[in-house]
Amino acid sequence: QPQLVESGGGLVQPGGSLRLTCTITGDTLAYENFAWFRQAPGKEREGVGCINSRTSNTYYADSVKGRFTISRDNAKNTMYLQMDSLKPEDTGVYYCVTSAPLHVQTMCVMSYLYDDWGQGTQVTVSS
Repeated sequence: QPQLVESGGGLVQPGGSLRLTCTITGDTLAYENFAWFRQAPGKEREGVGCINSRTSNTYYADSVKGRFTISRDNAKNTMYLQMDSLKPEDTGVYYCVTSAPLHVQTMCVMSYLYDDWGQGTQVTVSS
C-alpha cells in the first residue's frame, strides 16, 4: 500500500483559490485510482473527486464540479487538487487516498473503498 501525505491547506477568503498537494511514496504499480475526500466538522466524509493515473480520466462530485480540478504528475508521484471559487461550505479536512483500479470510476467517491487515511490538511474558507 503506498503512503500518501496531504499538504497545502490554509485559510482563504470566499472566492479565493488554493492548491492541495498529495505526495505519494511506495509502490503504486497496483494502484490507479487516486481520490480526494473532505470532512467538515460534524459531517460525514464526502468524496470530492478522483483521477485514474493511467488514463488521466477524472470524476468530480456535483458540489465541486467546475470549481475544482484534480491532476497527477506521475513523474513526481504527486497529485494535486486545485480549488477555485472557494465557498465557506468547502471548509473541512481534506484527504487523499488510493485504491486498485475501479470498474466504474464514479464509485471513487465511496469512502468504504479505501483502507488507509492520513492526517489530512485543513482548509478553511472564511472572511
